[in-house]
Amino acid sequence: MLQNFATTILCITLLGCTASTQDGIIRDMLSERIANSPTWIDQPGLQVLICGSGGPLVATDRAAACVAVVAGGKMYIVDVGAGSAENLGAWQAPMAKIAGVFLTHFHSDHIMELGEFNLQSWAAGREAPLPVYGPTGVEQVVTGFNTAYAQSRSYRTAHHGADFLKPETGLLKAHPFTVATGASPNDTTVVLESDGLVVRAFSVAHPPVSPAVGYRFDYAGRSVVITGDTGPSEAVVSAAKDVDVLVHDAMAHHMMNIVSEVAAEAGLDRNAKIAHDVPEYHASVTEAAKAANDAGAKLLVMYHLVPPPQNFVLERIFLRGVDDVRSEDVVLAEDGMWIDLPPDSDEILQDSVR
Repeated sequence: MLQNFATTILCITLLGCTASTQDGIIRDMLSERIANSPTWIDQPGLQVLICGSGGPLVATDRAAACVAVVAGGKMYIVDVGAGSAENLGAWQAPMAKIAGVFLTHFHSDHIMELGEFNLQSWAAGREAPLPVYGPTGVEQVVTGFNTAYAQSRSYRTAHHGADFLKPETGLLKAHPFTVATGASPNDTTVVLESDGLVVRAFSVAHPPVSPAVGYRFDYAGRSVVITGDTGPSEAVVSAAKDVDVLVHDAMAHHMMNIVSEVAAEAGLDRNAKIAHDVPEYHASVTEAAKAANDAGAKLLVMYHLVPPPQNFVLERIFLRGVDDVRSEDVVLAEDGMWIDLPPDSDEILQDSVR
């Protein structure tokens, strides 16, 4: 495709080719893109796709928190941070196969693109309202997005026709649940059972945010836990017992301390306070590593990276101290990271869809 693109630029800017030649180049590029549509949605077993590895701090190469779990030819999305829907579009993900969105909590950087996920999967041919699973309070979030997008949906239905974009399928549908808080860390709530897939929710430690949950997905003898935002939590360790992949949020407290200090020195008092406060309710990189060890997780994937490391040097600084806790089977998530868990196997295969 890059070769075709270069040919197009050369043709138009240097050689002055005809309109029909230009159209032929565009047709070839589109045909190549369609022919290379991804096949990962149809793989057996359980797969994990990092749609957004960042957090609320802006990073040009990282969308905010979003993880797709693929099972049985369907996609289940955990959190929908800014830029994540655009990532899936760029990767040609089959949006119509999104079977549900799971929200861990209602901080803006975890819910921001809910409307876009709904719109894109509806336009792609989703045949029912999009289920949105979340702890109590998800109803308010869903109602808000349905209201905010009401006029947009009506315009699109009027333009394309109600037979093509059915109004009744263009909505989000809330599926609230409750989880035990302050009780045994073994307490989990089954929120979905479908075609062999079981999804359980468990309470995490993110005060003053409450409720806040993580999710465990089990399918075809494989498993993944996604924490959402949490501090150190026995509930995470319990839910992630012997899990294949633990996707754990991680904050470099040592880096955030410097951010706070430098902001204060520059007279940016509000920035300094925020940078000082946020480590209080996020696990550090070493705490995430310890949780993975205590749970017996085979692979630890750190995501929701704050501050977002943007080169190899900063990645090494970000991971300071982790080797002393867990010297192997630790990776920093990147947008597009693809983890394949073949059914009834111990294999953990890593790739990228970018």
